[in-house]
Amino acid sequence: MPILLHCHKGIGPPVTGTALVAADNFSARYDLDRSKGVFSRPTHKLFGHSYADRILVLDTSKGGVATAWMLHEMASRSVVPKALIFNRVNPITAQGAAFGNVTLVDGFEGDVTQLFRTGDELRVDPAAGIVEILNRDG
Repeated sequence: MPILLHCHKGIGPPVTGTALVAADNFSARYDLDRSKGVFSRPTHKLFGHSYADRILVLDTSKGGVATAWMLHEMASRSVVPKALIFNRVNPITAQGAAFGNVTLVDGFEGDVTQLFRTGDELRVDPAAGIVEILNRDG
């Protein structure tokens, strides 16, 4: 039976995919190798992991205006996360997700890095403000 979690209404299309979770922050500029589709900052908890086609679940977003065009550019090459789930998102990352048509939600009751696990199959419906855990890995 799916587990249903409520959040703020988000942006982007509904998506289904596999979660990649870490109690860390996110910067499209400083954390990613955008050509290879992997986390490249050695001190990031997801260092070496591919973010492409995954639903990223992280604490918060960070960064400036470069994030907006970077998410758009990543989406244009199909080397982009399926969705971004945060405890808190900054306005620049939200703008970048909207510009790149990347699904994004935040504002859950509880820490998303504890609510979700790497490997969970999720369905994210930003317009409804709902994330379903369809299948829990392990």
